[in-house]
Formats: sequence, structure tokens, C-alpha cells
Amino acid sequence: MAKEQEVIEMEKNATNREYVLKQVAQKGALLEFASDELKNDKEVVLQAIKNNPESLEFASDLLKQDREIVYESVRQIGWTYCYAKENLLNDKELLMAGLKCTGQILYFANKPMRDDKEVVLEAVKNKGIIVKYASSRLKNDIDVGIVAVTQDKKCFEFLSESLKQNPKILELLEKS
Repeated sequence: MAKEQEVIEMEKNATNREYVLKQVAQKGALLEFASDELKNDKEVVLQAIKNNPESLEFASDLLKQDREIVYESVRQIGWTYCYAKENLLNDKELLMAGLKCTGQILYFANKPMRDDKEVVLEAVKNKGIIVKYASSRLKNDIDVGIVAVTQDKKCFEFLSESLKQNPKILELLEKS
């Protein structure tokens, strides 16, 4: 398959900061074809992410450690939380911003975050089945169980044995 003209031009101008900045402002995914130096340029990467939050994928590893950069992407589409580096994994505000978009990212959260009730409630409110990645303690929490089962009855199988016998949970399953 032939390369698109914009990709060819981007590859030719991959080190030209002004050219790259202008292009990623119009099509953020073109960051993929920028030089490594410009993938490490905070202004260039931020511009790309503002146009297309998925372009976080092409940022340098150093900028994937930068809270401002990662937050800008995650708050828009959530799933790019998977690109966040270790230093950001204890940032609850960052995780919560992503969970408001998609509960699925609880999968990428570290163990302490999977044991944080506020975090897990936000995740299961958005995607009930993700309760399977919650800590054992929270799979046994009635509030988490109610929100999860209300959102998706299929998540019942991931609740603790005692919650599976809880009258409130059983009543929710019988409805609808």
C-alpha cells in the first residue's frame, strides 16, 4: 500500500520543528513520523495530543512520565492510561480522569488503586464487568457489588461468595 502524501512529507521534514508542530496540530497521529527529538518536545507532543489524544502512543518514554502530557490524553479518552509510566501509577486524580471515560483502564491500575473504593466504584459504574480486577476486599464490598451488578449483571460471577448470597445482590439480579 502506498504511503499517504502527508506521511511522506512528514518523514522528509521529521526534524523541522515548525513544520512538525503545524502538522500535528492538524493531525496529531502524524507525531509517529516525527524525529525522536521532536517526540520528546513537550510543546510538539501536547499539540499532537490536543488534536488526537491517541498520539500519546508516539511520545517519548520521557514524556510518558510527564503528568501534564499524560493527563491531557487520559482525560479525553481514558484508555491511553496504559501508556502512563510507573511514576504516574499512584496518581489517583489521573486514574480517576481516565475512569470517567472508560472503566476498562482499571486493568492497568496498580494493586493499591485496585483496592481504593472510590477508584473501583468509578470503574464499575462505567463498566461493571471490570470488577474482576478489583481487590478481593472490594469484590466483597456491598456498595461495589450493587453498582457493578446494576451496570452489568454478568459481573456477578466475579463477586465474592458472600456477596453472591447477599439478598440485595440477588434482588438486583432478579429484576429485568
